[in-house]
Order: sequence, then structure tokens, then C-alpha cells
Amino acid sequence: MQQMSTIDGALACADNALRTLSGNYASARRTPAPAEAAAEELPPAERRLSAALMRVNHVGEVCAQALYAAQRLATDDASLQRHFDAAARDEFDHLAWTQQRLKQLGDRTSLLNPLWYAGAFGIGLLAGRLGPAISLGFVAETERQVEQHLQSHLERLPATDHASRAIVQQMLTDEARHAAGAREAGGADLPQPVKLAMRLAAKVMTRTAHHV
Repeated sequence: MQQMSTIDGALACADNALRTLSGNYASARRTPAPAEAAAEELPPAERRLSAALMRVNHVGEVCAQALYAAQRLATDDASLQRHFDAAARDEFDHLAWTQQRLKQLGDRTSLLNPLWYAGAFGIGLLAGRLGPAISLGFVAETERQVEQHLQSHLERLPATDHASRAIVQQMLTDEARHAAGAREAGGADLPQPVKLAMRLAAKVMTRTAHHV
């Protein structure tokens, strides 16, 4: 039974990776972007800025899928697995929304998505192996940093890009809920050096994904 469970978990991870990297996913919730806003034309400079920021957000959701899949694989705790599954479903919505918005803006997702996914999966697996408190603490800190990142995007997105702004605002709401849920479930406060390392890694990813 344990061997079957391990095989099933590995197959689920493989399926998640294929769907995430192939773009073969759909949101369970409707996009928060109003249809009329999505059809609005932006000046070229504003369109390029919005596309770059939404590409970064899409990469963040690729990483989120990898992190949650790996952390779920690393634990046998059924309640913790349910926690990761619920959060991952929200992140799939974000993944679909950001990809759809990129298409509307006439741009593409990051060419390095397989690399981002692989790196995030390895980090998630390590965090998951350190036990529930650390694993949940990692989720809480990740989501806290993502909140800050999304808030900065709301400040940088063109005021006329109502569609992208609506998507980012809903993502911000969801990520705050994930962080609070992880803390309430027993997530530990991570050491400051770990938080700084996470922030540095995120900075490298966001700056690269902005262009590539």
C-alpha cells in the first residue's frame, strides 16, 4: 500500500507538471477581469509593461504549483495534503487568469518555465521533508512575500489596465488567505536568514522573468 501511495503521488506530480508547463488548464472560477476591460486597447508602452508584469505573475503561479505538489508529496499527513490541494486549486485559477491576460496583451509566458518549475519543486520537497511546522511556515512566508510583490505590481500597472489590475487584486486576496491559513494550521516562523534567501531567489526570478 505504501509503495502504491508513493507511485500514485509521483504520477500526480508528473501530471501536475505536464499540465502546468503545457498550459493545459482552466480556471474553476471566472476571471475577475471584466470582459469590457479585457478588450480595452492600451498604448504600446503600457501594454509592454503590463505584459512583463503579468508574465512575472504567471511564473509565480508556475512556482506555486511546483511548491504545493512537492510539499504534498513529502507528507503523509492527510489534513496537510488537503490544505495543499485547496491552495493549489486557487493557484490554478491564477495560472489560467494570468495566461489568458498575456494572450489578450499579445505576449507570451516565460521561456524558462520548466527551469522555474524544477527549482521550485526541489525547494518544496526540501521544505516538506522538514516536517509540517516548517512546511507550513514556508508556505506562510512565501505567500507573505508574494503579497508584497503583488502589491508592488498594483502600484506599477498602468491605471488604465483595469483587467490586469482586477486579476492581481484577486490574487492578492487569495494569497493573503493562504498565508493566514498556513499560520493558523501551525506554520512556524522561519529564521531570518531563510527569509532573506527566499527574497533573494524571488528577486532573481522576477527580474529574469520580466524579460525572458
